[in-house]
Amino acid sequence: MNNKITIKLISMEDIIKSGCFDISAMIEIIKHALISYKNGKILLPDKISQVFNESTQDRINCMPAALIDEKICGVKWVSVFPNNPVFHDCPNVSGAMILSEINTGFPFAFMEAGFLTALRTACMGACASKYLARKNSEVIGIIGSGEQAKMHLKAIKHVHPEIKSCRVSSRNKKHTRKFIEIMSSEFPDIDFVDCESDYESAVEFADIIVTAVSCQLPLLKARAIKHGAFYCHAGGYEDEYEVSLMADKIVCDNWEAVKHRTQTLSRLYKMGKINDENIYADLADIVDGTKNGRENDDEFIYFNSVGLAFIDVAAAKNFYDKVVSAGLGRDWDMKNSAVV
Repeated sequence: MNNKITIKLISMEDIIKSGCFDISAMIEIIKHALISYKNGKILLPDKISQVFNESTQDRINCMPAALIDEKICGVKWVSVFPNNPVFHDCPNVSGAMILSEINTGFPFAFMEAGFLTALRTACMGACASKYLARKNSEVIGIIGSGEQAKMHLKAIKHVHPEIKSCRVSSRNKKHTRKFIEIMSSEFPDIDFVDCESDYESAVEFADIIVTAVSCQLPLLKARAIKHGAFYCHAGGYEDEYEVSLMADKIVCDNWEAVKHRTQTLSRLYKMGKINDENIYADLADIVDGTKNGRENDDEFIYFNSVGLAFIDVAAAKNFYDKVVSAGLGRDWDMKNSAVV
């Protein structure tokens, strides 16, 4: 009996070299996966989160999912240590993805997942903005200046090329200046404004607001949000409760997943301040036309992205195919022996 198991080992360099940084492709992957899940084509077990520090939310998450039609199962092992950039000068998110086929159950790929997570998270927000932000959105306000903030600007600018101004604020002045230095060279058509640690100044004129921070503090204040804004909540607890309570529409990537986590909406749900009826839609309902997205320029729309394992698996399979087509990655014979 042949018991050979060969796994493709894929680095971040392999992923980037093979052209996986493709915002349009990622948004299409997200849309297809959301509708597949809604149609019962995906298995999504509960996420397992091991929290090592309640105040900072240092954690390692185990996120499994299976795509039935594609006969692919995968799991993402991802760590989130919010203070890494401050105290250790290293990224706050790192991770790995393993993919298996579900005919024999054999694993076939092991890849770096930090880049995938950053791109998927930003493209989820960008996908939502396509349906929920004003069509003439010219100003984006970002709280946070790390990798996720950069990726969100790239993805949202791709969907909204009309953006002319980016106002950015973070707790670290050095990181804010570095953000502007890097992103202004990539987007010379955008006027960047350094709001330092004045978070209200960063968002008060914004048509699109993004909070991409790792702290567990209500930095975004309701009084700073203008009429008609779209807010992309990309983390945990980073906005005061009144922000969501004043929203005309609350949309989630998946409300059932959100309600059991530790995000702002999750906290409000557990306190009994919001319930299922307060959630306008999951994004899949808007993508497939079941519900309308933005209906007028005055709506304040709150989008909450919790992160869904089945989208990670779908994106990882896409990355794998591109890496293999490019002749990259390294084969590892995990088990290569004949068993009698």
